[in-house]
Amino acid sequence: MEPVYLFSLASQRNEWLSVRQAAISENIANANTPGYGAKDVTPFTAVFDDMAMPMIATHDGHMGGAAATSESTEVKKGETWQVSYSGNSVSLEQEMVKATEVGEMHALTTSILKSFHQMILTSVKG
Repeated sequence: MEPVYLFSLASQRNEWLSVRQAAISENIANANTPGYGAKDVTPFTAVFDDMAMPMIATHDGHMGGAAATSESTEVKKGETWQVSYSGNSVSLEQEMVKATEVGEMHALTTSILKSFHQMILTSVKG
């Protein structure tokens, strides 16, 4: 039986969510600062794409890892909704949408953890 790394994965996701929330809070705090550019963090899925181990062909008949995929997994930074005359690119509406998304993702992660924890307790107690 393979070990389940759900708890460590959820912990890493919550750490990522806290870093993203800090970036969003910093953007909101500097919304009136001239020349301030909005910041965001790398998406959570891109972090795992960077950590993935490459496939290695050990036999001539094996398919190559890079040649087998046709789509690019490049992550592009999104554009801001508006740039003010002072050069500030923070949109309060966009930052509030991001903050709401972070809250929803955190709630989803914790509810999955709670359900998984209850399943483990049920299997242990019988």
